[in-house]
Amino acid sequence: MILPEPSGPQVHVYWRSPGSEQKPTARPHSRTVSLACRTDVRASKRPLWFHSSLSVLSPTEVGGGSWAFCFSSAVRSSLQKQQSLPVRPIIPLVARISDQNASGAPPMTVREKNRLDKFKQLLASPNTDLEELRKHSWSGIPREVRPITWRLLSGYLPANKERRELVLRRKREEYFGFIEQYYHSRTDEHFKDTYRQIHIDIPRTNPLIPLFQQPAVQEVFERILFIWAIRHPASGYVQGINDLVTPFFVVFLSDLTDIPEEHVENFDVAMLPLDTQRNIEADSFWCMSKLLDGIQDNYTFAQPGIQNKVKALEELVSRIDVDIHNHFKKYEVEYLQFAFRWMNNLLMRELPLRCTIRLWDTYQAEAEGFSHFHLYVCAAFLIEWRKEILSMVDFQGLLMLLQNLPTIHWGNEEVGLLLAEAYRLKYMFADAPSHYKR
Repeated sequence: MILPEPSGPQVHVYWRSPGSEQKPTARPHSRTVSLACRTDVRASKRPLWFHSSLSVLSPTEVGGGSWAFCFSSAVRSSLQKQQSLPVRPIIPLVARISDQNASGAPPMTVREKNRLDKFKQLLASPNTDLEELRKHSWSGIPREVRPITWRLLSGYLPANKERRELVLRRKREEYFGFIEQYYHSRTDEHFKDTYRQIHIDIPRTNPLIPLFQQPAVQEVFERILFIWAIRHPASGYVQGINDLVTPFFVVFLSDLTDIPEEHVENFDVAMLPLDTQRNIEADSFWCMSKLLDGIQDNYTFAQPGIQNKVKALEELVSRIDVDIHNHFKKYEVEYLQFAFRWMNNLLMRELPLRCTIRLWDTYQAEAEGFSHFHLYVCAAFLIEWRKEILSMVDFQGLLMLLQNLPTIHWGNEEVGLLLAEAYRLKYMFADAPSHYKR
């Protein structure tokens, strides 16, 4: 698809050969954004777009003017996808070593240190500039400051630094007031079916990660989900909401215990002081509630939000890749058969949790990230598997592929590429509705 010539200022593409330390050569192009482009040997010398080894530039970091990401088809060939449909082994919670500044990993680069310093500077300000914080968060949040940044971007904490401790204390007390007021009613006739469904679903939440199989953690999730359901009678509890607690729980656990995210997988939460456990629980509840406030129509009766998003995904794919769309029609694959879960669980069942955490950095930085931008991420995610989809020539094979996409080895770089393509699609379609319709 060819974009019209933009009228904004010209930006540049930067080309750099593998291993080159020389300053890249700038080549002006009015339709592309200033990103680093390397030549990838595996991709037959075609360009692979990325910004640093771990992230892409946020749209706002690039500067003014109209632009779109150039996302080469080589991206797809460069990500080494498995041809078979694997039985998923135990998935590392957060960390491929190459994606983390963990013990034993390469030292933090100058750029990473500068980014971390910028975050710390913003967070230390008497009144944090939330727009500036969103701009820097779009391309990923350093894990050292992710917990406080998530609390701010979700709207749980105020921008004013002096008020944060007071708000934290008040909201945590308020949550446990709800526990005292409502939790005993879980055995009442009116609520026992809700509690029973939550009790059944909790062990299914990330069943391969030991952390979430601990009785203490499952009890925390039961309380969070039951209180949320009681306070939101329009939707109540719906399967899939249980998954949405996990990223917050992991991020806040790593914050309040000083345990690196990659080490929480086997951490015994029952060993923590009770006050710490309570703080993690309350913060997870409030941040999950803020998220769900923006997508509650996904979970009301008949789940109209999800139905509409799946239909929008079908229309979008019919415009951006007619071959995939026609392939689904030929073999009678309905988008609802695979994309319902993508919308209901925000791709959490399709990606390792480490990738979800990185994805949510951008969702919380992007306007309407969970409710609107997610549609374009799903479209980009589907097109990512174009070759595999078109190679399947029967209904059963297609559904098995779409429900078991081999993302186990994905990390920050792959998520960054996915987000870049999603932003390109959003730029072309959401901001130019005439392109969207036939």
